[in-house]
Amino acid sequence: MKGNNPGMPRCDDLQNGYRIWQDPGMFCFGVDAVLLGHYPRLRDGDRILDLCTGFAPVPLILSARARDLGIAVSITGIEIEERAVELARLSVKDNGLEGQVRIVTGDIREAVDRFGAASFSLVTSNPPYMPVNGGLVGADPVRAAARTEIRCTLRDVVSSAAKLLVPGGRFAMIHRPFRLPEIFGEMRSARLEPKRLRLVYPYIDAEPTMVLVEGTKGGNPGLKTDSPLIIYGDDRQYTEEILAIYGRDGAASDP
Repeated sequence: MKGNNPGMPRCDDLQNGYRIWQDPGMFCFGVDAVLLGHYPRLRDGDRILDLCTGFAPVPLILSARARDLGIAVSITGIEIEERAVELARLSVKDNGLEGQVRIVTGDIREAVDRFGAASFSLVTSNPPYMPVNGGLVGADPVRAAARTEIRCTLRDVVSSAAKLLVPGGRFAMIHRPFRLPEIFGEMRSARLEPKRLRLVYPYIDAEPTMVLVEGTKGGNPGLKTDSPLIIYGDDRQYTEEILAIYGRDGAASDP
């Protein structure tokens, strides 16, 4: 079903053999979710949890990557919005992934009580970027909660991830560069040692607008900075790396 009316779901092609159901009246996934889904290294047997999963683009992308790598992983997404959970579960069923991916309704701040400590080897999150006092909340509470730390803060995300990870487990997140000092501070306070960093630039001569970070629970100090990721070339078309991530058509939903 296609449509742009609030409350009417639409089905989009993820360009990886899977489809995703979304409600444009709430929000839709963007390039940040796609980049996060392709960022962490996957290992056979990984138990993965995606915090603030929304319509579950990250679990679906991770599932496709595991399929292409020929490895077995289990993936859980947790989301507080019932409507998003409903459509995420529809996507899981539509793609025949019930045996690998599950979506649960819940508050990430209560995830440890639900799943138990040290239950996952990889935790991912594309959380709200803006502090409540630093962004426009807006009239729509659902859209506001997706963008602003109304229901969970950066500290909530990082501390929950740390508790949920096994020793040596990995935490991968996409966020905004202006919050990097805070991100590193929260990660180290939670004993998630930052190990990888990649800045994302809209254009080669522009300021970075996103940052990918990966940390290890109980890891030793030592940060590797990956090469910059550029989204658009001089011709204002996707770069080859972005096309390789999306598929040749490069189709994506707008945030």
